[in-house]
Amino acid sequence: MNILVIKLSAIGDVVHALPFLETLREGFPRARIDWVVEEDASQVLLNHPCLDNVLVSRRKFWQQGLARMNTPISVFQDMAGFVRDLRSVHYDLVIDLQGLFKSGILTALSKGRRKIGMSGAREGAGLFLNERPVAVDYDQHAVDRYLKVARYLGCNRAGEGGRIPYGSTEQEAVDRLLAGHGIKGQSLVAVNPMAKWPTKLWPPQRFAELTSRIQTELGRQVAFTGGPSDGPAVQDILGMMSTPALNLVGQTGLKELACLYTRCRLLVSTDTGPMHVAAAMGCPVVALFGPTSPRRTGPYGDGHTVVRSGIRCSPCFKKRCDHMTCMKEISVAQVLEAVKTTLNQTDKR
Repeated sequence: MNILVIKLSAIGDVVHALPFLETLREGFPRARIDWVVEEDASQVLLNHPCLDNVLVSRRKFWQQGLARMNTPISVFQDMAGFVRDLRSVHYDLVIDLQGLFKSGILTALSKGRRKIGMSGAREGAGLFLNERPVAVDYDQHAVDRYLKVARYLGCNRAGEGGRIPYGSTEQEAVDRLLAGHGIKGQSLVAVNPMAKWPTKLWPPQRFAELTSRIQTELGRQVAFTGGPSDGPAVQDILGMMSTPALNLVGQTGLKELACLYTRCRLLVSTDTGPMHVAAAMGCPVVALFGPTSPRRTGPYGDGHTVVRSGIRCSPCFKKRCDHMTCMKEISVAQVLEAVKTTLNQTDKR
């Protein structure tokens, strides 16, 4: 049996689909299972033991190349090669977990006998299915919605929890990184202060106060994590701190970040991809939520704490807001208390 999973982005969403993948593999142990993913999230899936092949869509690269129009022939050749690979296998089952036009087009292009997806698909993605969509509850967590699709397919045995696989290469890289900063066997408190939505951000002055107090009052070493584009904002936070902290921003790939979080006592984070990576790796998370719903996309599993202001208009799911009260009303004292409680729990393990 040949199965194709289509879940393109973003990093957190792909991480949420890993328990589904494990459950699917449990249900179809001899099947060929392939996955189509976009480039930014592809590291989550590469070398995953439950997958036979990862097809990487370079959609953003293609869009940028066509917009510049300086190398249109090479862009079209790259696109054609991807489509050729996509259509090279006759799939018995194609599963669209994205439910958007971009995934619907790939569902249509694929050679699949059964093409299924979830209810609530947007941008006409449901038109590319050939079976009634699986009814899901969008007030449930995304992980549970995907697992309902697995149950629809007769896969009822849960997987291993959705960890991101990494190997000795990533372990050695993290060892070198920490050793280079003089960290040996010390438990870290990781902080990921950035997010793609402006409405998910907490004021940088509060991150500076929080992290300073974690170090001075709790005696824990703070390490900032994030991607290369987060560097300037994190430097601003570091400049406002009363004590120096470790800056690991832009120094890890996704698999190395997953490995790093297994060395951390906890992560303090906004609602963003690294938050889901940490939760998947068993690192307790203190998550700051404003415009989004922790019921739908909070850190999945036990041992995590969500801090919210609780104002009436939250969650609004807006990427832009004139006042951002939901995040501004989260106090440093609230978050610090959550950090203390979580550290006390993890120290007892």
